[in-house]
Amino acid sequence: MKRLLVALLILAAGLLPLRPAQAASLVEVTGFGTNPTNLRMHLYVPDNVAQRPAILVAVHYCTGTGPAFYSGTEFASLADRHGFIVIYPSATRSGQCFDVYSSGALTHNGNSDPVGIISMVNYVKSRYNADPNRVFATGASSGGMMTNVLLGDYPDVFRAGAAFMGVPFACFATTGGSTWNSQCANGQLIRTAQQWGDLVRGAYPGYSGPRPRMQIWHGTEDATLRYPNFQEQIKQWTNVHGLSQTPTSTDTPRSGWTRTRYGTQVEAISLQGVGHNLPLSGQAAMAISFFGLDGTQPSPSPSPSPSPSPSPSPSPSPSPSPTPSPTPTPTPTGSGPCRVAYTVNPWNTGLTAGVTITNTGTSPIGSWNLAFTLPSGQTVTSAWNATVSPTSGNVTAQNLSYNATIPVNGSQSFGFNANHGGNTARPSAFTLNGSACTVV
Repeated sequence: MKRLLVALLILAAGLLPLRPAQAASLVEVTGFGTNPTNLRMHLYVPDNVAQRPAILVAVHYCTGTGPAFYSGTEFASLADRHGFIVIYPSATRSGQCFDVYSSGALTHNGNSDPVGIISMVNYVKSRYNADPNRVFATGASSGGMMTNVLLGDYPDVFRAGAAFMGVPFACFATTGGSTWNSQCANGQLIRTAQQWGDLVRGAYPGYSGPRPRMQIWHGTEDATLRYPNFQEQIKQWTNVHGLSQTPTSTDTPRSGWTRTRYGTQVEAISLQGVGHNLPLSGQAAMAISFFGLDGTQPSPSPSPSPSPSPSPSPSPSPSPSPTPSPTPTPTPTGSGPCRVAYTVNPWNTGLTAGVTITNTGTSPIGSWNLAFTLPSGQTVTSAWNATVSPTSGNVTAQNLSYNATIPVNGSQSFGFNANHGGNTARPSAFTLNGSACTVV
């Protein structure tokens, strides 16, 4: 009887855990592979990790670290909910910014930070049986810039990205060892969509496979990486996907948030009155939804990269979101030495207008003022790359010191935010330095 009791006690002890199961936590990984710039790697694997998990690379801001980005954002809690793995790289150079400016960083299989990040991805793929077709990137500020870089350098690795407060791929490129590009940061580096797209295509010459989808976030009051970078990213990634810059749909996910979609491959969210901040509550979840990691049906496979040579943009795919009534397009007018392209992204009681002036004359323009009449009910609240006055009615946009010159066949762009009372129409005519312009 005594022996039987002892046997039963031993058996019972074997059926009980010796200690509670350990909860998931952030863990540093070393020796993960080629790492030319000595990045650090922290990894979050949720307790309910999927059998074939997706991978999210979450990249921090300047002065930050991977653990700080883990603590300050919702990506880990979303991983707990949906079973994907999060990689948190850390930059170790002075200032703790990522290299988004050197030629080695802007080249597929170069010699800088992106190589180390790809090693982290490969480590997780191998160790955790991760799904190579569900690898995504996101980041804020320096990390938002790196998101653009990773998608440009490695379209064969990343399925999609969400860039918070970033700049276009190669916008921050510098020479002479500088790590900061003031022209880009201040929103003064304006290129055509084709030029931006060519920079992405040039990062991986010969690549002709699918390109990753892109979600772009930016606050209108960002004083660090200024708001014009929002539109420049839209120009870049719509061109990469062969899409028109005219949105296929516009909606308002939250008050002050304006989302424009361009087919299924690109969407952009403008945040009215928001500065240079971490992803706010709800933004990370929208990024995860854009990736398809929340159980919603992800969008179709990304489009192939278009030829570098200019060609007519194909008709964009319709978005599942409701499309508001389109803003009327003015009939082209005028035949003077200038051309004006004017786009409007409206929301609730506000709108964002983007204006591009092209010099179609025979001599350079040394300074410019563009006169036009705002439709009734529209009042300008802020502007960039120009001063706009008065705020309503017959207004004039005047160049700033850095963008006064428009060479022959060259362009300058500016934009503004405005309130409206329901009328979101565009001006019907523009006059540049007293001469009527063609409106497109």
